[in-house]
Amino acid sequence: MPSPKAADPGREADIMTANETRRIALVTGAVRGIGLETARQLARQGIHVLVAGRRQEQADGVADRLRGEGLSAEGVVLDIDNPAQLTALRDYIATTYGRLDILVNNAGVLLDRGADGAAPPPSATPDKTLRDTFEINLFATVQVTQTLLPLVLKSPAGRIVNLSSILASLGAHSDPASPIYGKLTFAYDASKTALNAFTVHLAHELKDTAVKVNSAHPGWVRTDMGGQDAPLDVAQGALTSVRLATLPDDGPTGGFFHMDHALPW
Repeated sequence: MPSPKAADPGREADIMTANETRRIALVTGAVRGIGLETARQLARQGIHVLVAGRRQEQADGVADRLRGEGLSAEGVVLDIDNPAQLTALRDYIATTYGRLDILVNNAGVLLDRGADGAAPPPSATPDKTLRDTFEINLFATVQVTQTLLPLVLKSPAGRIVNLSSILASLGAHSDPASPIYGKLTFAYDASKTALNAFTVHLAHELKDTAVKVNSAHPGWVRTDMGGQDAPLDVAQGALTSVRLATLPDDGPTGGFFHMDHALPW
């Protein structure tokens, strides 16, 4: 799945160097917000980052920006619920790099909110909202992971990070003393709870391998999804994903974290 910029000497040099020495990371939904900043912070650690976006020109534009900052990046196209694009990307990574060291499943949607910004109650959440939310936040994310897992298993220290949310926590939602008690976006919350279950199950399956699988809560971040009242900027919001993507060999697996703090399931 070569980019239209495959003939660019800078990109070619990045690929050659990455093949020889650098870890290779793929960040989905990386053209803006937390995903873009996650890609930037990983690249600052000397990692070659595949910046995935739904349109090639978008992804290439972001990769160009990162290379302009002296970082190693290339744009790849991936709409995570497009099986043909996913297969093409898998084949491109396999042919070009032979492995994938880091997979950050950052892409996701929040569809509960109406025009007034309010979410419907669980008893009135439309079936389409539920199905469309689960299609991206769970089913497509699982498919991306399953498709790319053979490449992650070829890494000497594979890392999979699933971007979740504290809103996935059943324990926090059911605790009247919790700051999220009563803050309900049912379709989104349930999809991330299910994604956390995938994290736990996959981590157990891979517990005797070099791959670590964890869920990340970025915090409440000023993005299109988080809104302008959020207390964290995107640089802070990317920190947990970056930490989990670069865990040492003795780091945790099968956990749910914000920064260094384990969160209740």
